[in-house]
Amino acid sequence: MIIVNELPFTSLSDTALKKQKAEILSQPVVDIDVSKGNTLAKLLDGFQEMSIQARNLGDCADVFERMLKDPERPTILLGLAGPLIAAGLRKVIRDMIAYGLVDVVVSTGAILYQDLYRARGFHHYRGTPDADDRVLRDLLIDRIYDTYVDEEQFINLDREIGQFSDALPPGEYSSRAFLRELSRSIVDSNSILGEAYRQGVPVFSPALNDSSIGIGLTEHHHRARQEGRKSIVINSIQDNYELTQIVVQSKSTAAIYVAGGVPKNFINDSIVMAYIFGCNTGGHRYAIQMTTDAPHWGGLSGSTLSEAKSWGKINKKADHQMVFVEPSVSLPLIVGSVLEKKAYEKRTRMLFEWAGDKLEKLAYGGIRTEAEICGANCSNCKKV
Repeated sequence: MIIVNELPFTSLSDTALKKQKAEILSQPVVDIDVSKGNTLAKLLDGFQEMSIQARNLGDCADVFERMLKDPERPTILLGLAGPLIAAGLRKVIRDMIAYGLVDVVVSTGAILYQDLYRARGFHHYRGTPDADDRVLRDLLIDRIYDTYVDEEQFINLDREIGQFSDALPPGEYSSRAFLRELSRSIVDSNSILGEAYRQGVPVFSPALNDSSIGIGLTEHHHRARQEGRKSIVINSIQDNYELTQIVVQSKSTAAIYVAGGVPKNFINDSIVMAYIFGCNTGGHRYAIQMTTDAPHWGGLSGSTLSEAKSWGKINKKADHQMVFVEPSVSLPLIVGSVLEKKAYEKRTRMLFEWAGDKLEKLAYGGIRTEAEICGANCSNCKKV
């Protein structure tokens, strides 16, 4: 005879436990239905009722929408890292600036360099991670995972940046001030740097030297030394000083982290550095991050937004969400959702008045017009 051990109990008898269980089991997972032809916004809303990274992705879009609609109008800081231009996200990031979804950009130098590369009419090309890299080297083709760029054009652009720097008055520049000068002549309406210049959005790259822009600046420095004249110098501490002024003069702040790296830490540290100006901002009111870095390795890029609360970088009561989905997938979905809902419609532009490295005034202007958003090449705005 087989004896089956009885369970210690077959049902809850304690009323308080029954109530607690009912509360915990009050929200069933809802299956996504793609047969009805969802829009992006409906898809992301539906993700919130699913599980795993779909729910996190939907929640990121929801937090983003709420930060855009907050009547106190937080200053939104966008941190960019990773191979985003190679992935095909250039227009998505440009639109975030054009539609007023972000107020300040903090980026790696590589992203901005590759934006400039595209603005000069060069391209990224579809390749394969299985390529013979020895052959690519002979052909002067550089590989970014499954994407190719032309090394000959990179070399030409490095030199162009060096020659451009020769023409600037020598002295110290923050990355923001230098990138603004570099962006003045960009006519490409899909350029991140060009759009930021047109919209008056400050762009920082605190590790600018660690990029091909830095290579061009190094050539400029070498030539200046050879010719016995002074060069321009990128002062990264000035970046700290300028971004922290933006933070302390803002009503509140919010952060969007695409990947992690230096931009994430730079934005977070601006909250810590507010004490220099005798200010405690309380941390970011909202924050979202999309990354593939895992928290358990202990690195900054994968560290959770909850962990940042212990540093005071994220407010203890902040609305925040992370999604562990590679940005070439997650960023277009999140941005597409808030654009479809027109969450930006009532958001005023932010105006910055700089006197050297001092932020003289941070003010708020009107709402962007459709013509300003679409750009000079938009046939709908009759500006062709």
